Amino acid sequence: MTTEKPKRRSRAWFEKQDRDGFVHRSWTQKAGHPPDEFDGRPIIGICNTWSELTPCNSHFRELAEFVKRGVLEAGGFPLEFPVMSLGETQLRPTAMLFRNLASMDVEESIRGNPIDGVVLLMGCDKTTPALMMGAASCGLPTIGVSGGPMLNGKFRGKDIGSGTGVWMMSEMVRGGQMTQEEFTEAEGCMNRSSGTCMTMGTASTMASMVEALGMSLPGNAAIPAPDTRRNRLAQLSGRRIVKMVEEDMTMDKIMTREAFENAIRVNAAIGGSTNAVIHLLAIARRIGIELTLEDWDRIGSEMPCLVNLQPSGHYLMEDFYYAGGVPAVMREIQHALHRDALTVNGRTIGENIADAPCYNRDVIKPLDNPLMNHAGIAVLKGNLAPNGAVIKPSAASANLLKHRGRAVVFESIEDLRDRLDDPALDIDETCVMVLKNCGPRGYPGMAEVGNMPLPSKVLQKGISDMVRISDARMSGTAYGTVVLHTSPEAAVGGPLALVRNGDMIQLDVHERSLHLEVSDEELARRKAEWVPPAMPTRGYAKLYVEHVEQAHLGADLDFLAGSSGAGVPRESH
Repeated sequence: MTTEKPKRRSRAWFEKQDRDGFVHRSWTQKAGHPPDEFDGRPIIGICNTWSELTPCNSHFRELAEFVKRGVLEAGGFPLEFPVMSLGETQLRPTAMLFRNLASMDVEESIRGNPIDGVVLLMGCDKTTPALMMGAASCGLPTIGVSGGPMLNGKFRGKDIGSGTGVWMMSEMVRGGQMTQEEFTEAEGCMNRSSGTCMTMGTASTMASMVEALGMSLPGNAAIPAPDTRRNRLAQLSGRRIVKMVEEDMTMDKIMTREAFENAIRVNAAIGGSTNAVIHLLAIARRIGIELTLEDWDRIGSEMPCLVNLQPSGHYLMEDFYYAGGVPAVMREIQHALHRDALTVNGRTIGENIADAPCYNRDVIKPLDNPLMNHAGIAVLKGNLAPNGAVIKPSAASANLLKHRGRAVVFESIEDLRDRLDDPALDIDETCVMVLKNCGPRGYPGMAEVGNMPLPSKVLQKGISDMVRISDARMSGTAYGTVVLHTSPEAAVGGPLALVRNGDMIQLDVHERSLHLEVSDEELARRKAEWVPPAMPTRGYAKLYVEHVEQAHLGADLDFLAGSSGAGVPRESH
C-alpha cells in the first residue's frame, strides 16, 4: 500500500524529473543540501527584515537561525529570504510610505518561490503590518515571530522610555527645564540593546496585535530582544510552522472577524498606538474581512486601559513581560473576548489564557481597578472630518477632551518648523494647532508628525499640552491631545485644506465630534479657490499617490485589497 504525498506547492518545483526539476534541485543543492532533502518535506520560507539600516531588527540574523533549528527538528526544509526592511528611525520621508511596497515584496516573494509555509520575522513599526499584509494576500500557513523590545532605558538613576522620553526631553530643552548637555547624554542611555521601542509604541502594539489575532505563539509580543527566551520562542515557532503546513492551518482560519475584534479590545486594554487602527484596517482588507473605522469605536472605545506603560502610564515593556505580558491582559478581559478564536498553536484563545498568571498588579491592573476607564481609540466625525479622525484619550489631557479654540494653521511640516518659535506667532495655549498636507498623499506617506511640538512661548509658561489636529499620524510612543488621520486629507481637498487662521474649531471627544465653525457656503467658496499641491512625478512615490486610499480605509493601495492566494505560477524557462 502506498501513501499519497500531500499536495504541497513546493512539489511543483522539486518533484518533477524533467529539465525544470533538474534546475530547481541542482541550483538549490549549491548551498550544500543533499538530494534526500527534496523528498516532499515542507519547504518553510523565513521572511527576514534584518538590516543594518533598521537598528530595531539588528539581531534577526541570529533569530532566524533559531527558527531554522526548529524547522529542521520538525522535519521541514527552511529557506531564508530577505524583503525590504523599514526602519522607522532612519528611513525618509517616512517608513509608512513604503509599508505597501514592502508588503508587495513579501507577497510576490512568497508566491513566486517554492514555499509551503512562512515564518515572518517582524520588528520595527512598519515591518509587522507590511509582512502581515503581504502574507495575508497569499494565505499560506503562517506564523509571526517578533523581534521583541529592547531593555529599559536608564538615565541618571531613572527609567526612560524610547520615543516617549525623546518627545518629553526635547520639549524640556526648548522650555528651559533641561540643558542641551543633559539631552545629549541621554542619547547613549536610552537605547541599550537590540530590539524595538520598549514603550507601548507602534512596534510593541503591533507585536501585541499579532499575538491577540492568534498569529503568534503566546508570549511573543513582550519577551525582550536580548532575553534567551526570545530565541527559544523562535525555535518553537519553527517547529510549529511545519505542523501547521501538515494541518493545512492557513491564515484565513485564524484571522477571522472574531480575531480582529479581539485585537481591537486588546489594543484598548494595553493602551496601544493609534497606528494599530490604520494597520489592522489594511490587514483585514487584504484577507477579505470587513472592518471599518467605526468598528474601532464601537468595539473598543469603552474598554478600560489596564497596562501601566508609557506613554499612557509609567512602566516599560521589560516590566510588562515580567508581569505576564499579553496573555495576562487577555485573561483579565476574557469576558469581552471571543475565546473560541483559533490560534497558530492549534489551541483557542480561551485555552491559551486559561491559566495565564499576572505577577505585578501595578503594571497590569485588575479589571475592577483599571489605569483608565474607557480608554480605547475614539473616532471623531464632523464637517472637519466627514470620513473620520482618531484620538487616543488615554494619552490626552482630560481637560482638553472638550475644547473650543482659534485655529493656528500650518500649511506643511516645513511651515510649522519655520514659524513655531517665531516670537511674532499669534498663538497661546487656548488655540488649536492645525497641520495640513501630511496625509497619505500629502507628505507623501502620512508621516508621524501629528504630535506637533508646542511653541516655545507656550512651553515657557509651563504648559505641556494643546489641542492639535492633522491628517498625519503620530508615533505610538507619543502623547497629548492630538487628533490624527483626519479624512479626507488636505492634499485631496478635504475640509482640513480649507481651514484658515482664526477659524473656531470645536472638539468634543465624548460626543465624538470635530466641528469647524464655518458655514457650508463659505467652505464651498474656499474649495473653489483651493489649488491642489504638486505630487511626485516618477517612481514608486508616483504609483503610491495615484493609488493610495484614505486613512479611514487603511491607506493601502487600491489594487491590493483582497487576497490573490498562492497558486503556483507558470514555469520560468
